[in-house]
Amino acid sequence: MKTRVGFGFDVHRLVEGRELWLGGIRIDHTMGLLGHSDADVLIHALCDALLGAANLRDIGYHFPDTAGEYAGIDSKILLRKTVELIQGKGYTLGNADITVCAERPKLNPHIPAMQQTLADCMGIDPDDISIKATTTERLGFTGREEGISAYAVVLLEKA
Repeated sequence: MKTRVGFGFDVHRLVEGRELWLGGIRIDHTMGLLGHSDADVLIHALCDALLGAANLRDIGYHFPDTAGEYAGIDSKILLRKTVELIQGKGYTLGNADITVCAERPKLNPHIPAMQQTLADCMGIDPDDISIKATTTERLGFTGREEGISAYAVVLLEKA
């Protein structure tokens, strides 16, 4: 069996007047993330990790923010398409480990729903997706609540 590891990172600015989508679920908050799509940093980092592990470039290559068809798109659609791309190369997800950095809102209560949503979207067991939330102790752009970032590591397997 061949295994490959991929790493993904994404960041989006927090702004007023947008919904906050993380891990495929809407979270009540006073601000949302700015982006061409729904700006779900968690899913975008996961997509980049999956694509990188399969040597399929990055999310911007496959789903450019200059393409009108992706304006406002639900990132779960991008994740499903990403899974199809890696499956097309014969890979399946072994596991994913994701960290989201945000001062607010508190994300821990939402993690089980995120895991289930992502698992349903990817056709895998929720136990194969680890999601952790942390702050930056009020340091940097995240600490000043200017944005949210996410990091993802995945293991792909090929029979």
